[in-house]
Amino acid sequence: MTVTNEDELAALKRIGRIVADTLELMGKSIEPGMTTLELDGIGRRYMEAAGARPAPELVYGFPGATCISVNEEVAHGIPGARRIMAGDLVNVDVSAEMNGFFSDTGASYAVPPVTRAVERLCKDGRRAMWTGLRQVGADKPLSCIGHAIGVFAKKNGYTLVRNLASHGVGRSLHEEPTEIATWPDQSERRIMTDGLVFTVEPFLSLGAEFAEDGDDPWTLYSEPRALTVQYEHTVVATRSGPLVLTMAGQ
Repeated sequence: MTVTNEDELAALKRIGRIVADTLELMGKSIEPGMTTLELDGIGRRYMEAAGARPAPELVYGFPGATCISVNEEVAHGIPGARRIMAGDLVNVDVSAEMNGFFSDTGASYAVPPVTRAVERLCKDGRRAMWTGLRQVGADKPLSCIGHAIGVFAKKNGYTLVRNLASHGVGRSLHEEPTEIATWPDQSERRIMTDGLVFTVEPFLSLGAEFAEDGDDPWTLYSEPRALTVQYEHTVVATRSGPLVLTMAGQ
């Protein structure tokens, strides 16, 4: 979607704030022993109380309000009976719709106690996302996002999952521009137009380069198996740079 007026921007900010606050609440609620379905229920209740509808369920018939992926699961994990344990790495992906507008955000949480390598991975995963976000702006090449993230990952000894990309969002959960690489892509020639709405969501890993299917229709696993984090914001490209819509409490 491309923002064309203040009413559209206000609507995007409202749903952006709701998904951001939902993610923050779920992150603070993670405790060893709880199931991923219990954690999903916290997110569902918050979104629905705010007047929003969980997007994965609405758009794709996903069996949950949010995607919750643990350890070897890299994305699209189904909330269920799995219990979160001390030492786990939990990714939460929250997207929702309200009044015809969508927003999408996500973060990874390490459940103490964890190793210093996992603490560093989480910290650097967020840094990788912001490295990409700082490249956002009207009339700039989309390719500069993946290039900057790639430089960051290589410098710090990480790999990037190269078949899970960022995407346009706004009037639907996934829309043009599709397949925005968060890794260096020499074939990318598209330009960010003023008002373009999309996500920036690199998957930074301790060794994985791809995501592969598992035993159910949804859950994706790291390949090769390695701990992987994802951090995601929805952003608008403007002439003054990135306008992040999914900051909690704003």
